[in-house]
Amino acid sequence: MGTSSRTRSRPLRLPEAVPGIVLGAAGLLAVGVLAGLAVDVSALVRSDGYALGAALLLAVGLYGSTYSIDLRALRADLPGVVAAVTLGVVLKAGLIAGTMVLVFRKPEYLVLGIAVAQIDPLSVAALNDKGRMSPRARSLLTAWASFDDPMTVLLTLYLAGYAYTAAGHEGTPRISRGAGGDYATGLLFNAVLLAAVALLWWAGRRAVSRLPDVPAVRRTKAGGAVLLVAAMLVLAAVNQLMLGVALAGLVLRATVLDKAVGRAVGGAFLAAFLTLGLLLAHGVRPVPGIVLGVAAFAAQAVVALGVLPLFVRGLKRGDRIALGLGQQNGITAVLIALALERDFPGTAATVGPAVITVNLLHGTSQFLLAHPPRRRRAPADREPSPDAERHSPYDRRAEDQRPVEDQRPLEDKRPVEDQRPTDGGQPMEDEQSVA
Repeated sequence: MGTSSRTRSRPLRLPEAVPGIVLGAAGLLAVGVLAGLAVDVSALVRSDGYALGAALLLAVGLYGSTYSIDLRALRADLPGVVAAVTLGVVLKAGLIAGTMVLVFRKPEYLVLGIAVAQIDPLSVAALNDKGRMSPRARSLLTAWASFDDPMTVLLTLYLAGYAYTAAGHEGTPRISRGAGGDYATGLLFNAVLLAAVALLWWAGRRAVSRLPDVPAVRRTKAGGAVLLVAAMLVLAAVNQLMLGVALAGLVLRATVLDKAVGRAVGGAFLAAFLTLGLLLAHGVRPVPGIVLGVAAFAAQAVVALGVLPLFVRGLKRGDRIALGLGQQNGITAVLIALALERDFPGTAATVGPAVITVNLLHGTSQFLLAHPPRRRRAPADREPSPDAERHSPYDRRAEDQRPVEDQRPLEDKRPVEDQRPTDGGQPMEDEQSVA
């Protein structure tokens, strides 16, 4: 009784998997919408500065996502991670894009399916400390969320041209121009960028290791590392070299970068939602956005429950369900939408409601997992008190209406002659009197 009373009195709380930065992003989204109602941002979207800013935010988000990967956890479930970020991303993108094209009959919606096929690593980070997942499942989801970002960005960059042409436009979309426009050329430039940055990183660390370990040297080392990464991000944003940035996050790692990368990614996340609010103020497509969000959430469940167990053995049922409900969208989807807005007008107006829909579905599912509905027990199923019989009130009333002779205990309903002692004891007193 004490335990049940404590359970009933436990207050309901919001899902703990919702990070505070998401709440801040929601606030800035509202601020952006209010500001966008008073300011015309159409000229901003068409400017070259807007394209560079969106690409820079995207590069920061990609580097931060791969920088946070636990390499040991990655090696432990490498087949599952590879399947999730290759076959899983393609399957999710195909399911989402197919749903959008089938429902709305617009070929340009192909890029929308790709834009939301990834899992937001910032939101997933909150599940490392909270949630109903085992450590193995948490590591798997973290690696999945970190690696599917660059895969999704690459699919978007290189398939935007097909969607652009299928929509009836001529030429090449602006997002695919530059060094990353041609696939082979893009791979070459990405490799050159990665090799150059890795060489400078190695040479710098080797040179600093020969200097005395004093505060001035440590400050110089930290400043040089931050400047090298910042220069790489700017160069990648100018030329759309996102693959090189994603791979650099696995190589360019140092303790002095932890705080800087965390602050940069958080700032990019907040700036992206503020900019998205400015765009949403001038138009929202709620119906396509809701359909896109529901399709993304359902596609994650299909891949996690149907495909991932084929490559990752031994996952518990609860972990599979948690992974199936793990779809969250945020920085990458928002930044891809901002980058696609110039070539596909209305992308932000659709992706914005989709991001909100996905996160609402995720928050609701986490709330239900943490507070499952309790089935009301029937009176017959409740634990009886020591002095009560296991009968319903109807049975008691029926028992009270029986004749007096039928209310004897079961052991007294035998015939009188069968109630004699069988162990050789004395006969009953009324039998002696008869004798």
